[in-house]
Amino acid sequence: MKLKFIVTAVLMGLVFTTCDINYHQTIPYKKVDFVINFDPLLPEYWPLMAYGGYVYVTGGISGIVLYRVDEWNFVAYDRSCSFDWEEDGSWIKVHPNGIMLIDSMCGSTFNILDGTVIDGPAKWPLREYRTRYDGYQLRVFN
Repeated sequence: MKLKFIVTAVLMGLVFTTCDINYHQTIPYKKVDFVINFDPLLPEYWPLMAYGGYVYVTGGISGIVLYRVDEWNFVAYDRSCSFDWEEDGSWIKVHPNGIMLIDSMCGSTFNILDGTVIDGPAKWPLREYRTRYDGYQLRVFN
């Protein structure tokens, strides 16, 4: 009986604490859904042809940064910092070292592969959008 109660409690805990990529503590939700066609690829997206390439595009709250991880994987983050997203002039940009993101105002730095905080006053990761690449088109959505 006690084991049944424990198993039920653990399962209920898992149900109510599932991770949702679109949930964010500070940055509000905004619908994102667009496609970049890689055949032919417009010149403004050419940096996405190389691993580690990135571009800034419109969308989300403050724009979106797209980063190519490898042949089939991309990440997309809102350019709003989880610390000061409401401040004018606060933009997430790729750090000159190319391996992290930095906020232009508060200086918070984030891991470019998963959006988690590396350093600074930010406590929450960046808002991440889903990506799906089929070799011809990159879809960015939530």
